[in-house]
Amino acid sequence: MRLIDSHCHLQAERFAADADLVLGGARLAGVERILVPGWDRASGEAALVLAERHPWLDAAVGVHPHEAAAVDDAAWTWFVEAAADPRVVAVGETGLDFDRAFSPIESQLLNLRRNLALALATGKPAILHCRSAAGRRDAQDALVAELQAAGFGDRTVVRAFGDRPAAIVHSFSGPLDYAETVLELGLAISFSGLVFRPGEESSAEVARTVPADRLLVETDAPYLSPPGAPRRRNEPEWVAITARWLAEQRGEDPAVVGDRLVAAYDAVLPRSRPR
Repeated sequence: MRLIDSHCHLQAERFAADADLVLGGARLAGVERILVPGWDRASGEAALVLAERHPWLDAAVGVHPHEAAAVDDAAWTWFVEAAADPRVVAVGETGLDFDRAFSPIESQLLNLRRNLALALATGKPAILHCRSAAGRRDAQDALVAELQAAGFGDRTVVRAFGDRPAAIVHSFSGPLDYAETVLELGLAISFSGLVFRPGEESSAEVARTVPADRLLVETDAPYLSPPGAPRRRNEPEWVAITARWLAEQRGEDPAVVGDRLVAAYDAVLPRSRPR
């Protein structure tokens, strides 16, 4: 089965000693594409280094909601400049986290707006983190409102992206009607090992709903290990577990799903430099 990992933090400290070995394991498992998103400047710089050392990797730069309060206008300049780098194919990871709320909600909203504007300006999709506290959906509803206010789903986005998704809902979590709304806005949806956790049962129905050309899979490594993967550290090779789950939910041949995942990755995250 061909595989992609549309969200893997290979620059995280847990991979500092053996990132190259981890990448070798991923290749042996069939992983052909990996996107390495940053969450602040240091992690964005590290993602660029990895993408330079391993040309089959892609990088993304942006500010995570946890870091929103730490990035002022002067610090934001670096992200604007880095987003133009050909190694960068997306803006993020950004979004909203009302569960842990490590940054004030108002700071998160301002940060999200800035990242969404950068995605529209560059034509590189935003990678969206979205978490509400258990049993709530306030972050999902706020994210939809911000996307609509920024012009996602209207002519502004069409001019910047054509028929490509202008954002990816990473590590999907939420009810079916939320998924239907973001799909109506033209977004892509990516599933991680989170789908196996209690409280995420709606993901199975969502997985059957997403059009194949906007369907992605990820590990969010080193986090969110799926069943059967080591709990101490998730790695890109274990994306195969979630990919097989996707094929099962959709009632499709895993080989066909794998081909479509690679095609969707290349369409959603095109790159200007040779792979």
